[in-house]
This record gives sequence, structure tokens and C-alpha cells, in this order.
Amino acid sequence: MAKHLTLTERAFIERALAQDYSFAYIGKVLDRSDTTIAREVKRYRVFVERTVGRNDCIYYQTCLRNRLCGENAFNCYLRCKLCTDADCRELCDHYVSKDCAKLNRAPYVCTGCTEQKSCRRNHAYYTAHRAQAAYRKELSSSRRGIRTEPERLVEIGKLLSPLIARGQSINQILVNHSGEIGLSEKTIYNYIDSNAFSVKNIDLPKKVVYRQRRKKQPLTKMEYRCRCGRTIEDFNSFLEMNPDIPVVEMDTVKGKRTKGKVLLTLIFRQSSFMLIFLMKDGTQSSVLSVFDSLTKELSLRAFRALFPVILTDNGVEFKDADSLEFAPSNCQRTRIFYCDPQASWQKPHIEKSHTLLRRILPKGTSFDDLTQEEIRLLICHLNSVPREILHNRTPFACFTGEYEKKLLDLLTCSPVPPDEVCLKPALLKHPTK
Repeated sequence: MAKHLTLTERAFIERALAQDYSFAYIGKVLDRSDTTIAREVKRYRVFVERTVGRNDCIYYQTCLRNRLCGENAFNCYLRCKLCTDADCRELCDHYVSKDCAKLNRAPYVCTGCTEQKSCRRNHAYYTAHRAQAAYRKELSSSRRGIRTEPERLVEIGKLLSPLIARGQSINQILVNHSGEIGLSEKTIYNYIDSNAFSVKNIDLPKKVVYRQRRKKQPLTKMEYRCRCGRTIEDFNSFLEMNPDIPVVEMDTVKGKRTKGKVLLTLIFRQSSFMLIFLMKDGTQSSVLSVFDSLTKELSLRAFRALFPVILTDNGVEFKDADSLEFAPSNCQRTRIFYCDPQASWQKPHIEKSHTLLRRILPKGTSFDDLTQEEIRLLICHLNSVPREILHNRTPFACFTGEYEKKLLDLLTCSPVPPDEVCLKPALLKHPTK
């Protein structure tokens, strides 16, 4: 049973009151208590004023009485209802208040009253749409403002500030400290908007409102030899025939526009675990060198299990599909498929993870001074961030298979404690612009 009354239930209450049903009957039909129905009617009933002026007597409009003060008013020709020196409500025997005593007991409204048409007192009515509008307004206003004690806000602020300074998101902080904070993610954002903490919106990693994106069509249909049998349509058909096969997305991240070191990134869709490899340049031979090295270190069998299908873009570094698919021994190790040209949304997992990577290595940062140890540090921190798509678990927590553990041992990567995760350029010692 819903906690709050709906518009449909309020419409039934309005009809039932017109038919003079009791609160007990209404509550039984709606599976609510009669007290709930009574509170609803009293809270949202609307009064209709039948008298105008400071005097609330029901005969105010037609009253012609004067000289109610006695002998001292013999020369007074002013109507008593207009007199400012005396109150005719206390002097007149014909005074009748506009307030009806019947409205103080059930059903608290004039609906169904036999004297409703002739009664000159103020009336009260209950209407479903007015009640719903008043309810929505009250619900909205009750959720505004800050309802947490100042001392508690200071404690929460002291917990949030150092973690946000390390580049952690509100969701990531709540995953590890929800019990200590005791507030929802939406409430924290509202409090930040209200300047309740020293943290400001500008300190948050990303706080934007996304517009609904229109589905783009590929701008061109470039068909290279490598794309034959490896298009996105072929990829989707392959997944229909092999629905349980793991998929890996692949891309490169470049630093400055000048030639230099490039990052090769691969992400496992099922676990969102991202691998990063430092290459001397963005050529086909550098990508192939990474593949051959992994095949040699892991074994062909492990490589096949970890990377059975790879989806990538149409970058020139990935054009040698045959060499990537086959090991030096001419045994097939993977299947390569290509997205449509300029259709990065077809590999969303790796594009989303690149936004985290760019917090540490902003665009324009040179990768020439990066070392393999710093790349290992990048992998550890990025994969220690909880993801909503993983039900707030980290990629490390989901990357637990036999071959996955073998890969982690090869790369010497391990999870970082939650409060030590850093997504700022300060993580690395010398990223230079």
C-alpha cells in the first residue's frame, strides 16, 4: 500500500463525501484508517467566505441597526456595523457568527448538508484536484532547505573535503562512507548548491546536466580491406550467435599533438576493468608489439580466454587486423571488429572510462615523461573507483577469474584503499604540459 494518497483516491473521497458516506466506510474501501481520511479532509478542505468586512456576522450585508449603544447614541445616525467606537457583535442580540459549529465535527465539510443552500455561514468543501495541488506544493516545500544540524554538517564537510580534493566523486565517497554520512547523493548535491559545506560545485569532478543525445549517423562509409567481415553489423551478428562471449573495447589516448608516446587502452565490458599500456608511438607495429608481448607472457590459451573479441575504432594503428588476430605462430588469438567511422558511442565503456583517465592526464599533457611504474599506478587507482553499473563495486572486485588474476600478477596491480584513491594530476610526479 502506498504511503501517500493518490489523485484517484482523493477523487473517491470527494464522491463519497457527496453521498454522505462515513470516514470508516471510505477508509475500508481505500484500505486506509478512518483517521487518515479525517486528517486528509481537515487539512485540505477549502473555505468559501460568505461575509465581507471586519464584522463576521452573517447579517452584516443587510443589517440596518443603529443606536445599540443606548441613550448616549440618541443623536448618532451611523449604522452600528460601521461604528469604530463600539463593537456591535457584543451589543446586538441578533449577531450570528459566520463560523458553523458543524464544521468542527465529521465530516468537516458542508457537502451533503441539508441546509447548505440556505445557510449564510461560511462553507467548507473538499475537492480532489485542489487537495492534490496543495499536497504537491507542501511535499515540494518540505524537501527544501537544510534539515541537518550545523554540528553534523561540519562533520560531514570534514569527511567530504579531503576526498573530493583527491578527485573522488560523491557517489564514490558514499559507497565507502554512506553509514558515516547518512545522506543521499541528491541531498549532498543540494547542500553543496546551498553552500552548506566548504566544498563548492567547482571542486566536483563533473557536475553537468546532460542533454538527451540524438542518434548520429556515420558521416562516411569508408570501407577498407581490414573492415571486410569486421563491421559493427558483423559484430552484432557475432554476439547474437555467441551471447555469453566476453567483449573487450580498445582505443588509444594521445597526449600532445606532436609525435611522442601514446597510451593503448583496453576495457573489459563485464567488469569495466581498464588496462593501459605505454607505447613509444601510435603506429601499427607498437600495437602489435603489445599484443605479442601479452601473448608470450600469458600464453596463447590465456590470451584467447581474456580477449576473445575486441571492438575498436578505425584508427590507422588498428588497420593491420590480420596481424592482431593471429599470433606469431599463425594461431588465431582473437577476433577484431570495427565501429562505424566517427561513431564512438558504439564503444561506450571505454569512452566513459577515458573521462576518468583525463582527470589525471588532461588533454594537452605530454606522455613522454611517463614511466611504466606510473602507468601501473594509473591502472590501480582508476580500477579502484566504484561504478554504478557494477552496483557500486570496483572493477577490481569484479575482475576475479583465473586468467584475470594471472594478468594482474603479470602487471603487479592491486586495489587501492578507498580513501587513498586519487583522480587528480597530482597522482603522477611529472606530467608536463
